[in-house]
Amino acid sequence: MFREMRRCRQQMTSEECIDLLEKGKRGVLAVLGDEDYPYTVPMDYFYDKAAGQLYFHSAKKGHKLDAVQKHDKVSFCVLDEGYRENGDWAYHFHSVVVFGRLHIADTPEENEAILRKLGLKYFPDAEYVEKELRKNGKNAQCLILSAEHISGKAVYEK
Repeated sequence: MFREMRRCRQQMTSEECIDLLEKGKRGVLAVLGDEDYPYTVPMDYFYDKAAGQLYFHSAKKGHKLDAVQKHDKVSFCVLDEGYRENGDWAYHFHSVVVFGRLHIADTPEENEAILRKLGLKYFPDAEYVEKELRKNGKNAQCLILSAEHISGKAVYEK
């Protein structure tokens, strides 16, 4: 169903892909938008290895949610910071692409649990997370990406 990587010598192992997903801070979510144009948007996320799912937060209305309600198949791409060796112009970097189905969190309890996981990844401490949940939690809608295929690539631009 999913294509094999053409340049297979650059393919990352499953463990390397998961490591990048766990350590990564942001990625780009791609959905099928209005008039079937691809719509991509940068997103903060949390990856749950045990569940094989990625979690996002969103506003309760907008282009992204409209697109997902029409067509739930999406992709999400994460890149590391990359590096350049001394005296070289080309970057070395790693990227992971996740294909899967995105759905909206079903209950307020599930929504809050996801917001808490996201908050603990990005905010300074648990107290700050709880403060933000009380202040803004009701305005957020969480999304769950169930991974169907994950692949990664180590790239040297030269």
